[in-house]
Amino acid sequence: MISVEEALDQILSRIGPLGFEKISILEALGRVCAEIVLASRDIPAFDNSGMDGYAVRSEDVREASSNRPVQLEVVGDLPAGFRWEKRLEKGKVVRIMTGAPIPEGADTVVPLEDTREKDGFISIFEAVAPGHYIRRAGEDVKRGDPVISTGELIRPAEVGMLASVGRSFVSVYQRPLVAILCTGEELVDVDGDLEGVKIVSSNSYTLAAQVMDCGAVPIQLGIARDRKEEIKEKLLQGLRADMLISSAGVSVGDYDFVKDALIDLGMGMVFWKVAIKPGKPVVFGTIQGKPVFGLPGNPVSSMVSFEQFVRPAILKMMGHRQVFRPVIEAILKEDVRKKPGRRHFIRAFVSFENNRYVASVTGPQGSAILKSMVKANGLVIIPEDQEMVRAGERVKVQLLDIVRSNSFGV
Repeated sequence: MISVEEALDQILSRIGPLGFEKISILEALGRVCAEIVLASRDIPAFDNSGMDGYAVRSEDVREASSNRPVQLEVVGDLPAGFRWEKRLEKGKVVRIMTGAPIPEGADTVVPLEDTREKDGFISIFEAVAPGHYIRRAGEDVKRGDPVISTGELIRPAEVGMLASVGRSFVSVYQRPLVAILCTGEELVDVDGDLEGVKIVSSNSYTLAAQVMDCGAVPIQLGIARDRKEEIKEKLLQGLRADMLISSAGVSVGDYDFVKDALIDLGMGMVFWKVAIKPGKPVVFGTIQGKPVFGLPGNPVSSMVSFEQFVRPAILKMMGHRQVFRPVIEAILKEDVRKKPGRRHFIRAFVSFENNRYVASVTGPQGSAILKSMVKANGLVIIPEDQEMVRAGERVKVQLLDIVRSNSFGV
């Protein structure tokens, strides 16, 4: 067996980003930028008002005070989207809305709430410095500035920036096609006949959902019976994708043919078995330069090994800089015992209590108990050489569900 770190090094050293494609900026949400985007214009493009108020010449209000307010004549209204075509004269003001261009001659804006208007005149009760509440041309972005770099994740703010600089399309890294095969005589599809001792192939769907959660595209190859030639045929179909994942059939049982089938198809074996629980019998290799993963068949083992090894690989293929889930420290609520030798990932629910994170184990930790994953939003990480963690001790927790965790202050 090799360690988690060794396994990740072996995987990620063999994987690079895919090519890129040009797509519309709304389609690009959640994708990774594959180019340096330069601003084609100043933002804002002109000096404009940052408040609803009055465009004023600061020299006209230099002597204003609460005891001796200055009165100025209101000569017009200027909404956003229009220009004031005249030069503002001494003793005059223009009522101006947020975003409207500053009239020629004006050099400051007085907010509405700081004035009093009556009979076409306003009273100003304090001096206002030049530039007050004026957003200068280019103060956000200057023409030619890089606004998004290669490798940056495109979030709603980046979509807005792309629109602001006039980019309706942008180059992003491609999303990998990930083929998924589940094997086993006992498996049927979700609406299949469960008579006898058959079980639903839930891994077909959890793995596809995990692939989608990464932003990649799953291709479900269906179910292969425990026959080597049938498994090889299905795996061969999967090699049309950018990555191939199989579930089950990678252990040492009499009917575990996946590893041998992959080798027959030309897989260069990189490793088999990692010192983790759940998920020890993990296979990784490459066929024709494409990454191939053989995951365990138990539902939780499959999901946990996907999180640790497959997810980082997919994200790297998509150009992500950050390929790992966030890890926090929390206080463990229960005692946890384990045998030394493997790193354990304990399903837990993380909450924020009394200004600290706490982690509660979500029940029995058997590798077939999917309900414990449903309840979990994190995995407590217990190192290989540790046998006991007592309630009240600090532990590291890998967060799985940022949305649920955000309610706790993450």
